Amino acid sequence: MQRRDFIKISSLLVASGVLPAWSREAMVGQRPLLTTPSLLEPDLHQRIDLTAMTGRSVWNGNTVATWGYNGGYLGPTIKLQRNQPVSVRIHNQLPVDTTVHWHGLVVGGEVDGGPQELIRAGGQREVSFTPDQPAATCWYHPHPHMTSGLQVAKGLAGMLVIEDEHIKTLRIPSQWGVDDIPLVFQDKKLTTAGTDIDYQLDIMHAAVGWFGDMMLTNGTQYPQIALPSGWVRLRLLNGCNARSMNLALSHGRPMYVIASDGGLLAEPVKIEHLTMLPGERFEVMIELTDTTPFDLLTLPVTQMGMTLAPFDQPLPLLKILPLRIGGASELPDQLASLPALPTTQGLTRRRINLSMDKQLDSEGMQQLMQRYGHQAMAGMSMPHTSARSEAHDTTMQHAGHDMSGMAMSAGQETQQAYDFHQGNKINGKAYQVGDIAWQTPQGQHEIWEISGEGDMMLHPFHIHGTQYRILSENDQPVAAHRQGLKDTVRVEGGVSQVLVSFAHTADRQAPYMAHCHLLEHEDTGMMMSFTVGKNG
Repeated sequence: MQRRDFIKISSLLVASGVLPAWSREAMVGQRPLLTTPSLLEPDLHQRIDLTAMTGRSVWNGNTVATWGYNGGYLGPTIKLQRNQPVSVRIHNQLPVDTTVHWHGLVVGGEVDGGPQELIRAGGQREVSFTPDQPAATCWYHPHPHMTSGLQVAKGLAGMLVIEDEHIKTLRIPSQWGVDDIPLVFQDKKLTTAGTDIDYQLDIMHAAVGWFGDMMLTNGTQYPQIALPSGWVRLRLLNGCNARSMNLALSHGRPMYVIASDGGLLAEPVKIEHLTMLPGERFEVMIELTDTTPFDLLTLPVTQMGMTLAPFDQPLPLLKILPLRIGGASELPDQLASLPALPTTQGLTRRRINLSMDKQLDSEGMQQLMQRYGHQAMAGMSMPHTSARSEAHDTTMQHAGHDMSGMAMSAGQETQQAYDFHQGNKINGKAYQVGDIAWQTPQGQHEIWEISGEGDMMLHPFHIHGTQYRILSENDQPVAAHRQGLKDTVRVEGGVSQVLVSFAHTADRQAPYMAHCHLLEHEDTGMMMSFTVGKNG
C-alpha cells in the first residue's frame, strides 16, 4: 500500500467513524503530517539516478535555502536487494564539489565515496557494486574533506535499505509508510532572517560540534502520523551533525530493538529509552494496544552544547495516533543467527588515540560559555586557562589579549591567530589527504582499540568498509542492543574495542576512512585513511 493510498483510506475511516473522535480532530488539526521518504529502487537495467541539488524548505513560516537528493531537502530511501548488482549515477548540480558515501555498506574503497572520490560541481560519477550483507538500514551522505558538516547541515542525507531473503520470512512490519516507518532526525539553526541555515565552523563548533535549536523529523517539526494498532516498526536515523539523542515514548511503555547499524539482532531487546549517536541507526518495534495518542520524545542528554532550550526538556519528535484497525505483524522471539565471536588470542591489535589540541579545547569552551552560559557545559567543568598551550599563552600575552575579557557574539568573532582547522587529531596527526596510517589484510580479524582518554568529549567513531562487533565500549561491557553488527561505537573519555574484518580491498587512491562522526571533529582533523590489501 502506498502512503497516498493510506491517507485516502484514513480519510474514509474518519468519515465512517472507525477513527476515534480525538483522531478525527487531530488529523485535521494544527500538527503537520509526517512526510515519508519515497522509495528509490533500481530500474530494469539495475540503475539508479541520484542528483545532489539545491532547493527550498519551509520552516517557521519562512522559505529556507536547503540542499537535497532528487529534491530540495534530504533524499529518497534507496532500496537494494542482497546479491543484486546496482549502478548509481550521481549528478552534482550543487555549486560546490561533493561526494556520496554509502554509510554502512560493505563495499570496496573505489566506490565507498570518501574524500578522494570528489564529484566536481556540475559533474557526475557512476559507481557499481553488489551489496552482500544482511538486511539493514544504512544511509548515504556527503564526505568531502573539511565541508562534510556544512553539506549535511544543508540537508544532504538519505536512508538506504538492504533486503535479503531471511528478513522476508519474518512477520515483522514491512509496509513502507504504513507500519514500517522511516524517521530521519536532524537539528537545525536558522539565520536571523530565517531564510538560510546558519552553519558556522568556528573554533567553538570545532570543539563541541555544530548544533541547532530546532529538531526536524523527516524535514518537519513535530509531525503526526496515524498508525494501525498492534506492532509497528520504526527505522531510526540520527542524521545530526553532532547531537546525540535519547529516545523514549511519552506514555512510558517500552520499545523493542530488533536491529542496529548492520542489521538484525539475535533477538529483540526490551528498552525504556534508546541513546543514539550521530550517524547511528536502530530499528525498534512498538506495540499500539489502545487508541490513546502519545509522542516519541528525545530526552535531555549530557553533552556539551546540546543542553540548551528546547533540548533541556523532553522534546516531542513525532505524535503517534493509533487507529482502531489492526495490523497482522508480530514480534518474533528470534530474529537472526549472528556469527559467533572468534577467539581474540593472537589477533593483531591496533591503537587509535583521539585527541584535541589543548588550545582548541580551552578556547572552544571559552566561546561556548561566553555565548550560552554555564548551562551549555552540561555539568562539566570549564578547562582552566593554564591548560592552554605555552605557545598560545605567549602569543596572546604578546598581543595584549586577556581571554577572560574577550567579547564574543554569534555574528562577530574576535580574530584568532590559532588555526583550529587541524586541531583535532588521531595518533597525534590531523588528517591529510594521501596520508595512509596502515594497511590491513583483507578477510582477517583484528582488534582496534579506540581511545579518548584525557579528552571528555563525545566521539562517535565510525569505520568505513565493515560492520564490526563491539568487544567493550568506553571501558564498559556492551549493552545487549549494541551487541549486533555495528559501524559506529561510543568513545567518551575511555577506550572502546571493536573486532573488525574487511571483505573488500581499498588502495592508496581510494582508501577507507576511520573518523569521529561528530562531523566538525572530522572536518577539523579527527580522521585517518587506511588501506586493505590481499596480503596485508
